[in-house]
Order: sequence, then structure tokens, then C-alpha cells
Amino acid sequence: MKRIVALLPIAFLLLGISCNDKQGDFDATGTFETDEVIVSSEIGGQILSLNIEEGNDVAKDSVIGMIDATNLALQKEQAEATIQSLGDKTMSVAPQIKLLKDQLAVQQSQLDNLNHEQKRIENLLKADAATGKQLDDINAKIDLVKKQMNVTRQQMQVQQSNIATQNRSILSESKPLSKKVAQLDDQLKKAAIVNPISGTVITKYALAGEMTAPGKALYKIANLEYLSLRAYISGIQLSQVQLGQAVKVMIDDGKKTYRTLPGTITWISDKAEFTPKTIQTKDERANLVYAIKIKVKNDGFLKIGMYGEVKFK
Repeated sequence: MKRIVALLPIAFLLLGISCNDKQGDFDATGTFETDEVIVSSEIGGQILSLNIEEGNDVAKDSVIGMIDATNLALQKEQAEATIQSLGDKTMSVAPQIKLLKDQLAVQQSQLDNLNHEQKRIENLLKADAATGKQLDDINAKIDLVKKQMNVTRQQMQVQQSNIATQNRSILSESKPLSKKVAQLDDQLKKAAIVNPISGTVITKYALAGEMTAPGKALYKIANLEYLSLRAYISGIQLSQVQLGQAVKVMIDDGKKTYRTLPGTITWISDKAEFTPKTIQTKDERANLVYAIKIKVKNDGFLKIGMYGEVKFK
């Protein structure tokens, strides 16, 4: 009996050590989190395909689905057809210019004949075989033909200017239509559902065959390669931490011990806040605490929302 009594203090001591092992002397505690991206539809329509499942690892920029964009494609074809019809409405100045050029050529021929006749009469006048009135008449005809040629040239310029103005007015309507085609092209590209980041699908909100709208969530994805432990420390502990500092992160492995993982402090809040109800700090009497984030490589066992403990030294 005396031997049993003697062993009792030793048993209680070992039990105390075991309990201390479990509780640990931690500097901070918190929960694991990560940046989650909710991928939404950029256009409205029926979801033709959405080839992902919860738990799938998806690469960045991979096309994982398609939304029906038939209506957008028809609008684009309509805009392109309207642009084509505008081109058909434009006029060519070539026929009118050709007609005036032919008229100018006839007038030039008349002028050449009159010039030849003028020289002949001048020679006859020198030989007293013609009268001054004959020379005056031929000079008047030459002057008239030259004026007619100037009018024809002006008509050519007017025709070119008028048709050019008319064509510009018609073609000016094509610029906004071209912008509309570019806008529809951009929307058609958005019919493809492109995954924005490499990560794991956490939640799937939609299925193929359902109708969607711009901004409606399709699925949630997060990169689980690294998780952040968001922990809280008191103002007294601020002097013990700095950015880039290596710390020990411990998680419960389901036994009476903790599994230790290396972590790095990546963020320290510059503002104090009231102690969250779900968080226990080393100094439980602290009313104000500072949030910190510790980056931890996921060994496959870390989960979002899991609790973790921190030792700074």
C-alpha cells in the first residue's frame, strides 16, 4: 500500500506533462484562410457546358465551359450586313467625270480648229485678202470656246466635290457600326468561361443547361498550395514579430500531440481591434489585439477554417 501511495505523485506529474504537451505554450492562435475567387458569368444565356466538379484542380486560363451566344452572333452579322449595304449606297464619280472629259476633248478640238483658222485669216489680212471683221469674228469664237472649257472644268470639280461629300455622309454611318461589331466581338469572346487562377474548385453554383446572367456566380475557386493563418496578438507581443519572420505553426493531428509546420509572417495589421469572440490569445485579458497573417505551405492536411497555433520562438 505504501508503494502505491509513493507512485501517485509521479503519475500526476506525468499526467501534467501530457496535458501541457497538448495545450502547449502558444503565442497566438487563429484559423486558416485563403483568397477565394468567385467566377461569374460575363454574359447572359444558357450554360452549354461547365466541365468542372468540386475538388478539381484547374489550370489558369483554361476554358472550362461555354455560354450560348447565338443572339450576339446574329447581332454581329446584322451590323456587318448594314456596313456592307452602306458601301453599296455610295456613288462613283467616274461616269460623270468621263462624260465631262469627253465634252472637254470636243471643246479642245474646236479650239484647235479655231486657232488654225485664226492664223490663216491673219495671213490673209496681211495680204489684203481678208477683212478685220473676219479676224474679230474668229477671235470672238476662240474666246467663247475657252470660256466653255473653263465651265466644263468647273463642272468636273463640282461633281467630284458633291459626290465625295455625299459618300462621306453615307460612310460616316459605318463608324459607329464598326464599333458595335468590335463590341459584339468582345462579348462573343466572353461566351467562353475562362478560369482566372490556378487552384481547386471549392464550390460549384451552376450546372449545364441552366440559364445565367451577367454577374451570376458559377463557381468558387482558391489556390490551396499555401494557406494563411490569421492569428491575433496583443500589443505587448508586437515587439516580438516582424514581416518575413519565420515562426512555428502547430495543428492538432487528432492525437495528444501537435504537428509542427514552418510559416512566415506576411502581414501585420497597423490597427488594433477588439478581440474576436472565437479567438483566444496568450493574454486572455487583452481587450485590443492586432491581426497577423502567416503563410504556410499546405501539406495536404490543412483546410480552410481549421484552427492553428503559433510560436514565435
